[in-house]
Amino acid sequence: MQENALSVQEVINKNLSLLLRKPVNVLGCGRTDTGVHASQFYAHFDAEMAIDAEQIGYKLNRMLPSDIAIQGVLPVQPEAHARFDATGRTYQYLICQQKDPFLIHRAWHMTRSLDVEAMNQAAALLLEYEDFASFSKSNTDVKTYRCEIREAQWQQEGHRLTFTVSANRFLRNMVRALVGTLWKIGVGQMEVEDMRRVIEARNRTEAGPSVPAAGLYLCKIDYPTTLFLKGNPHG
Repeated sequence: MQENALSVQEVINKNLSLLLRKPVNVLGCGRTDTGVHASQFYAHFDAEMAIDAEQIGYKLNRMLPSDIAIQGVLPVQPEAHARFDATGRTYQYLICQQKDPFLIHRAWHMTRSLDVEAMNQAAALLLEYEDFASFSKSNTDVKTYRCEIREAQWQQEGHRLTFTVSANRFLRNMVRALVGTLWKIGVGQMEVEDMRRVIEARNRTEAGPSVPAAGLYLCKIDYPTTLFLKGNPHG
């Protein structure tokens, strides 16, 4: 929930409660900063009665506004939790290097020339480390800064440059800080090997800036298939 704005969670809760005729509170797989997008997002809720998952999904979509879409409703194990049972997440960050009206508020419009090869060399170094305190938002209440990064790479398609990063977990503001550091390498303000120095410093001030939220997308969440009673969320 957000104190000063209508949230997606609030809208879904309201309409799902109307459908089931009982108060419902959906719990999401995580929180995203203002301006960040989610092309895939899971949430769970508890139902006291048997429900037709397919019909609930169909009816809920008809009730929701056009900017919220339910891709499916799947029955899960009673103890399933959308956030804590996730085994991996994938984010993408989109940089647009020319003016594009179709990507307003959907990408970081940044026209400077970038050394993509150097950025990919630096991104590959991330897979050698586990402690990413240098890329975490300050004053974050976490027990550990350890993350297992499984993929980190840039791809260029025309004037669009996309960074894809996958890990078992992410720290607050981590992806935007990673991109900001890789951007500094891409524009020549840092060298590839400086990435090691930044990581090993375990100090947020050593890393690059937090890039704009508009370019960030949560695009995939992984779960054990045994969590679902039927249906394959990944296929």
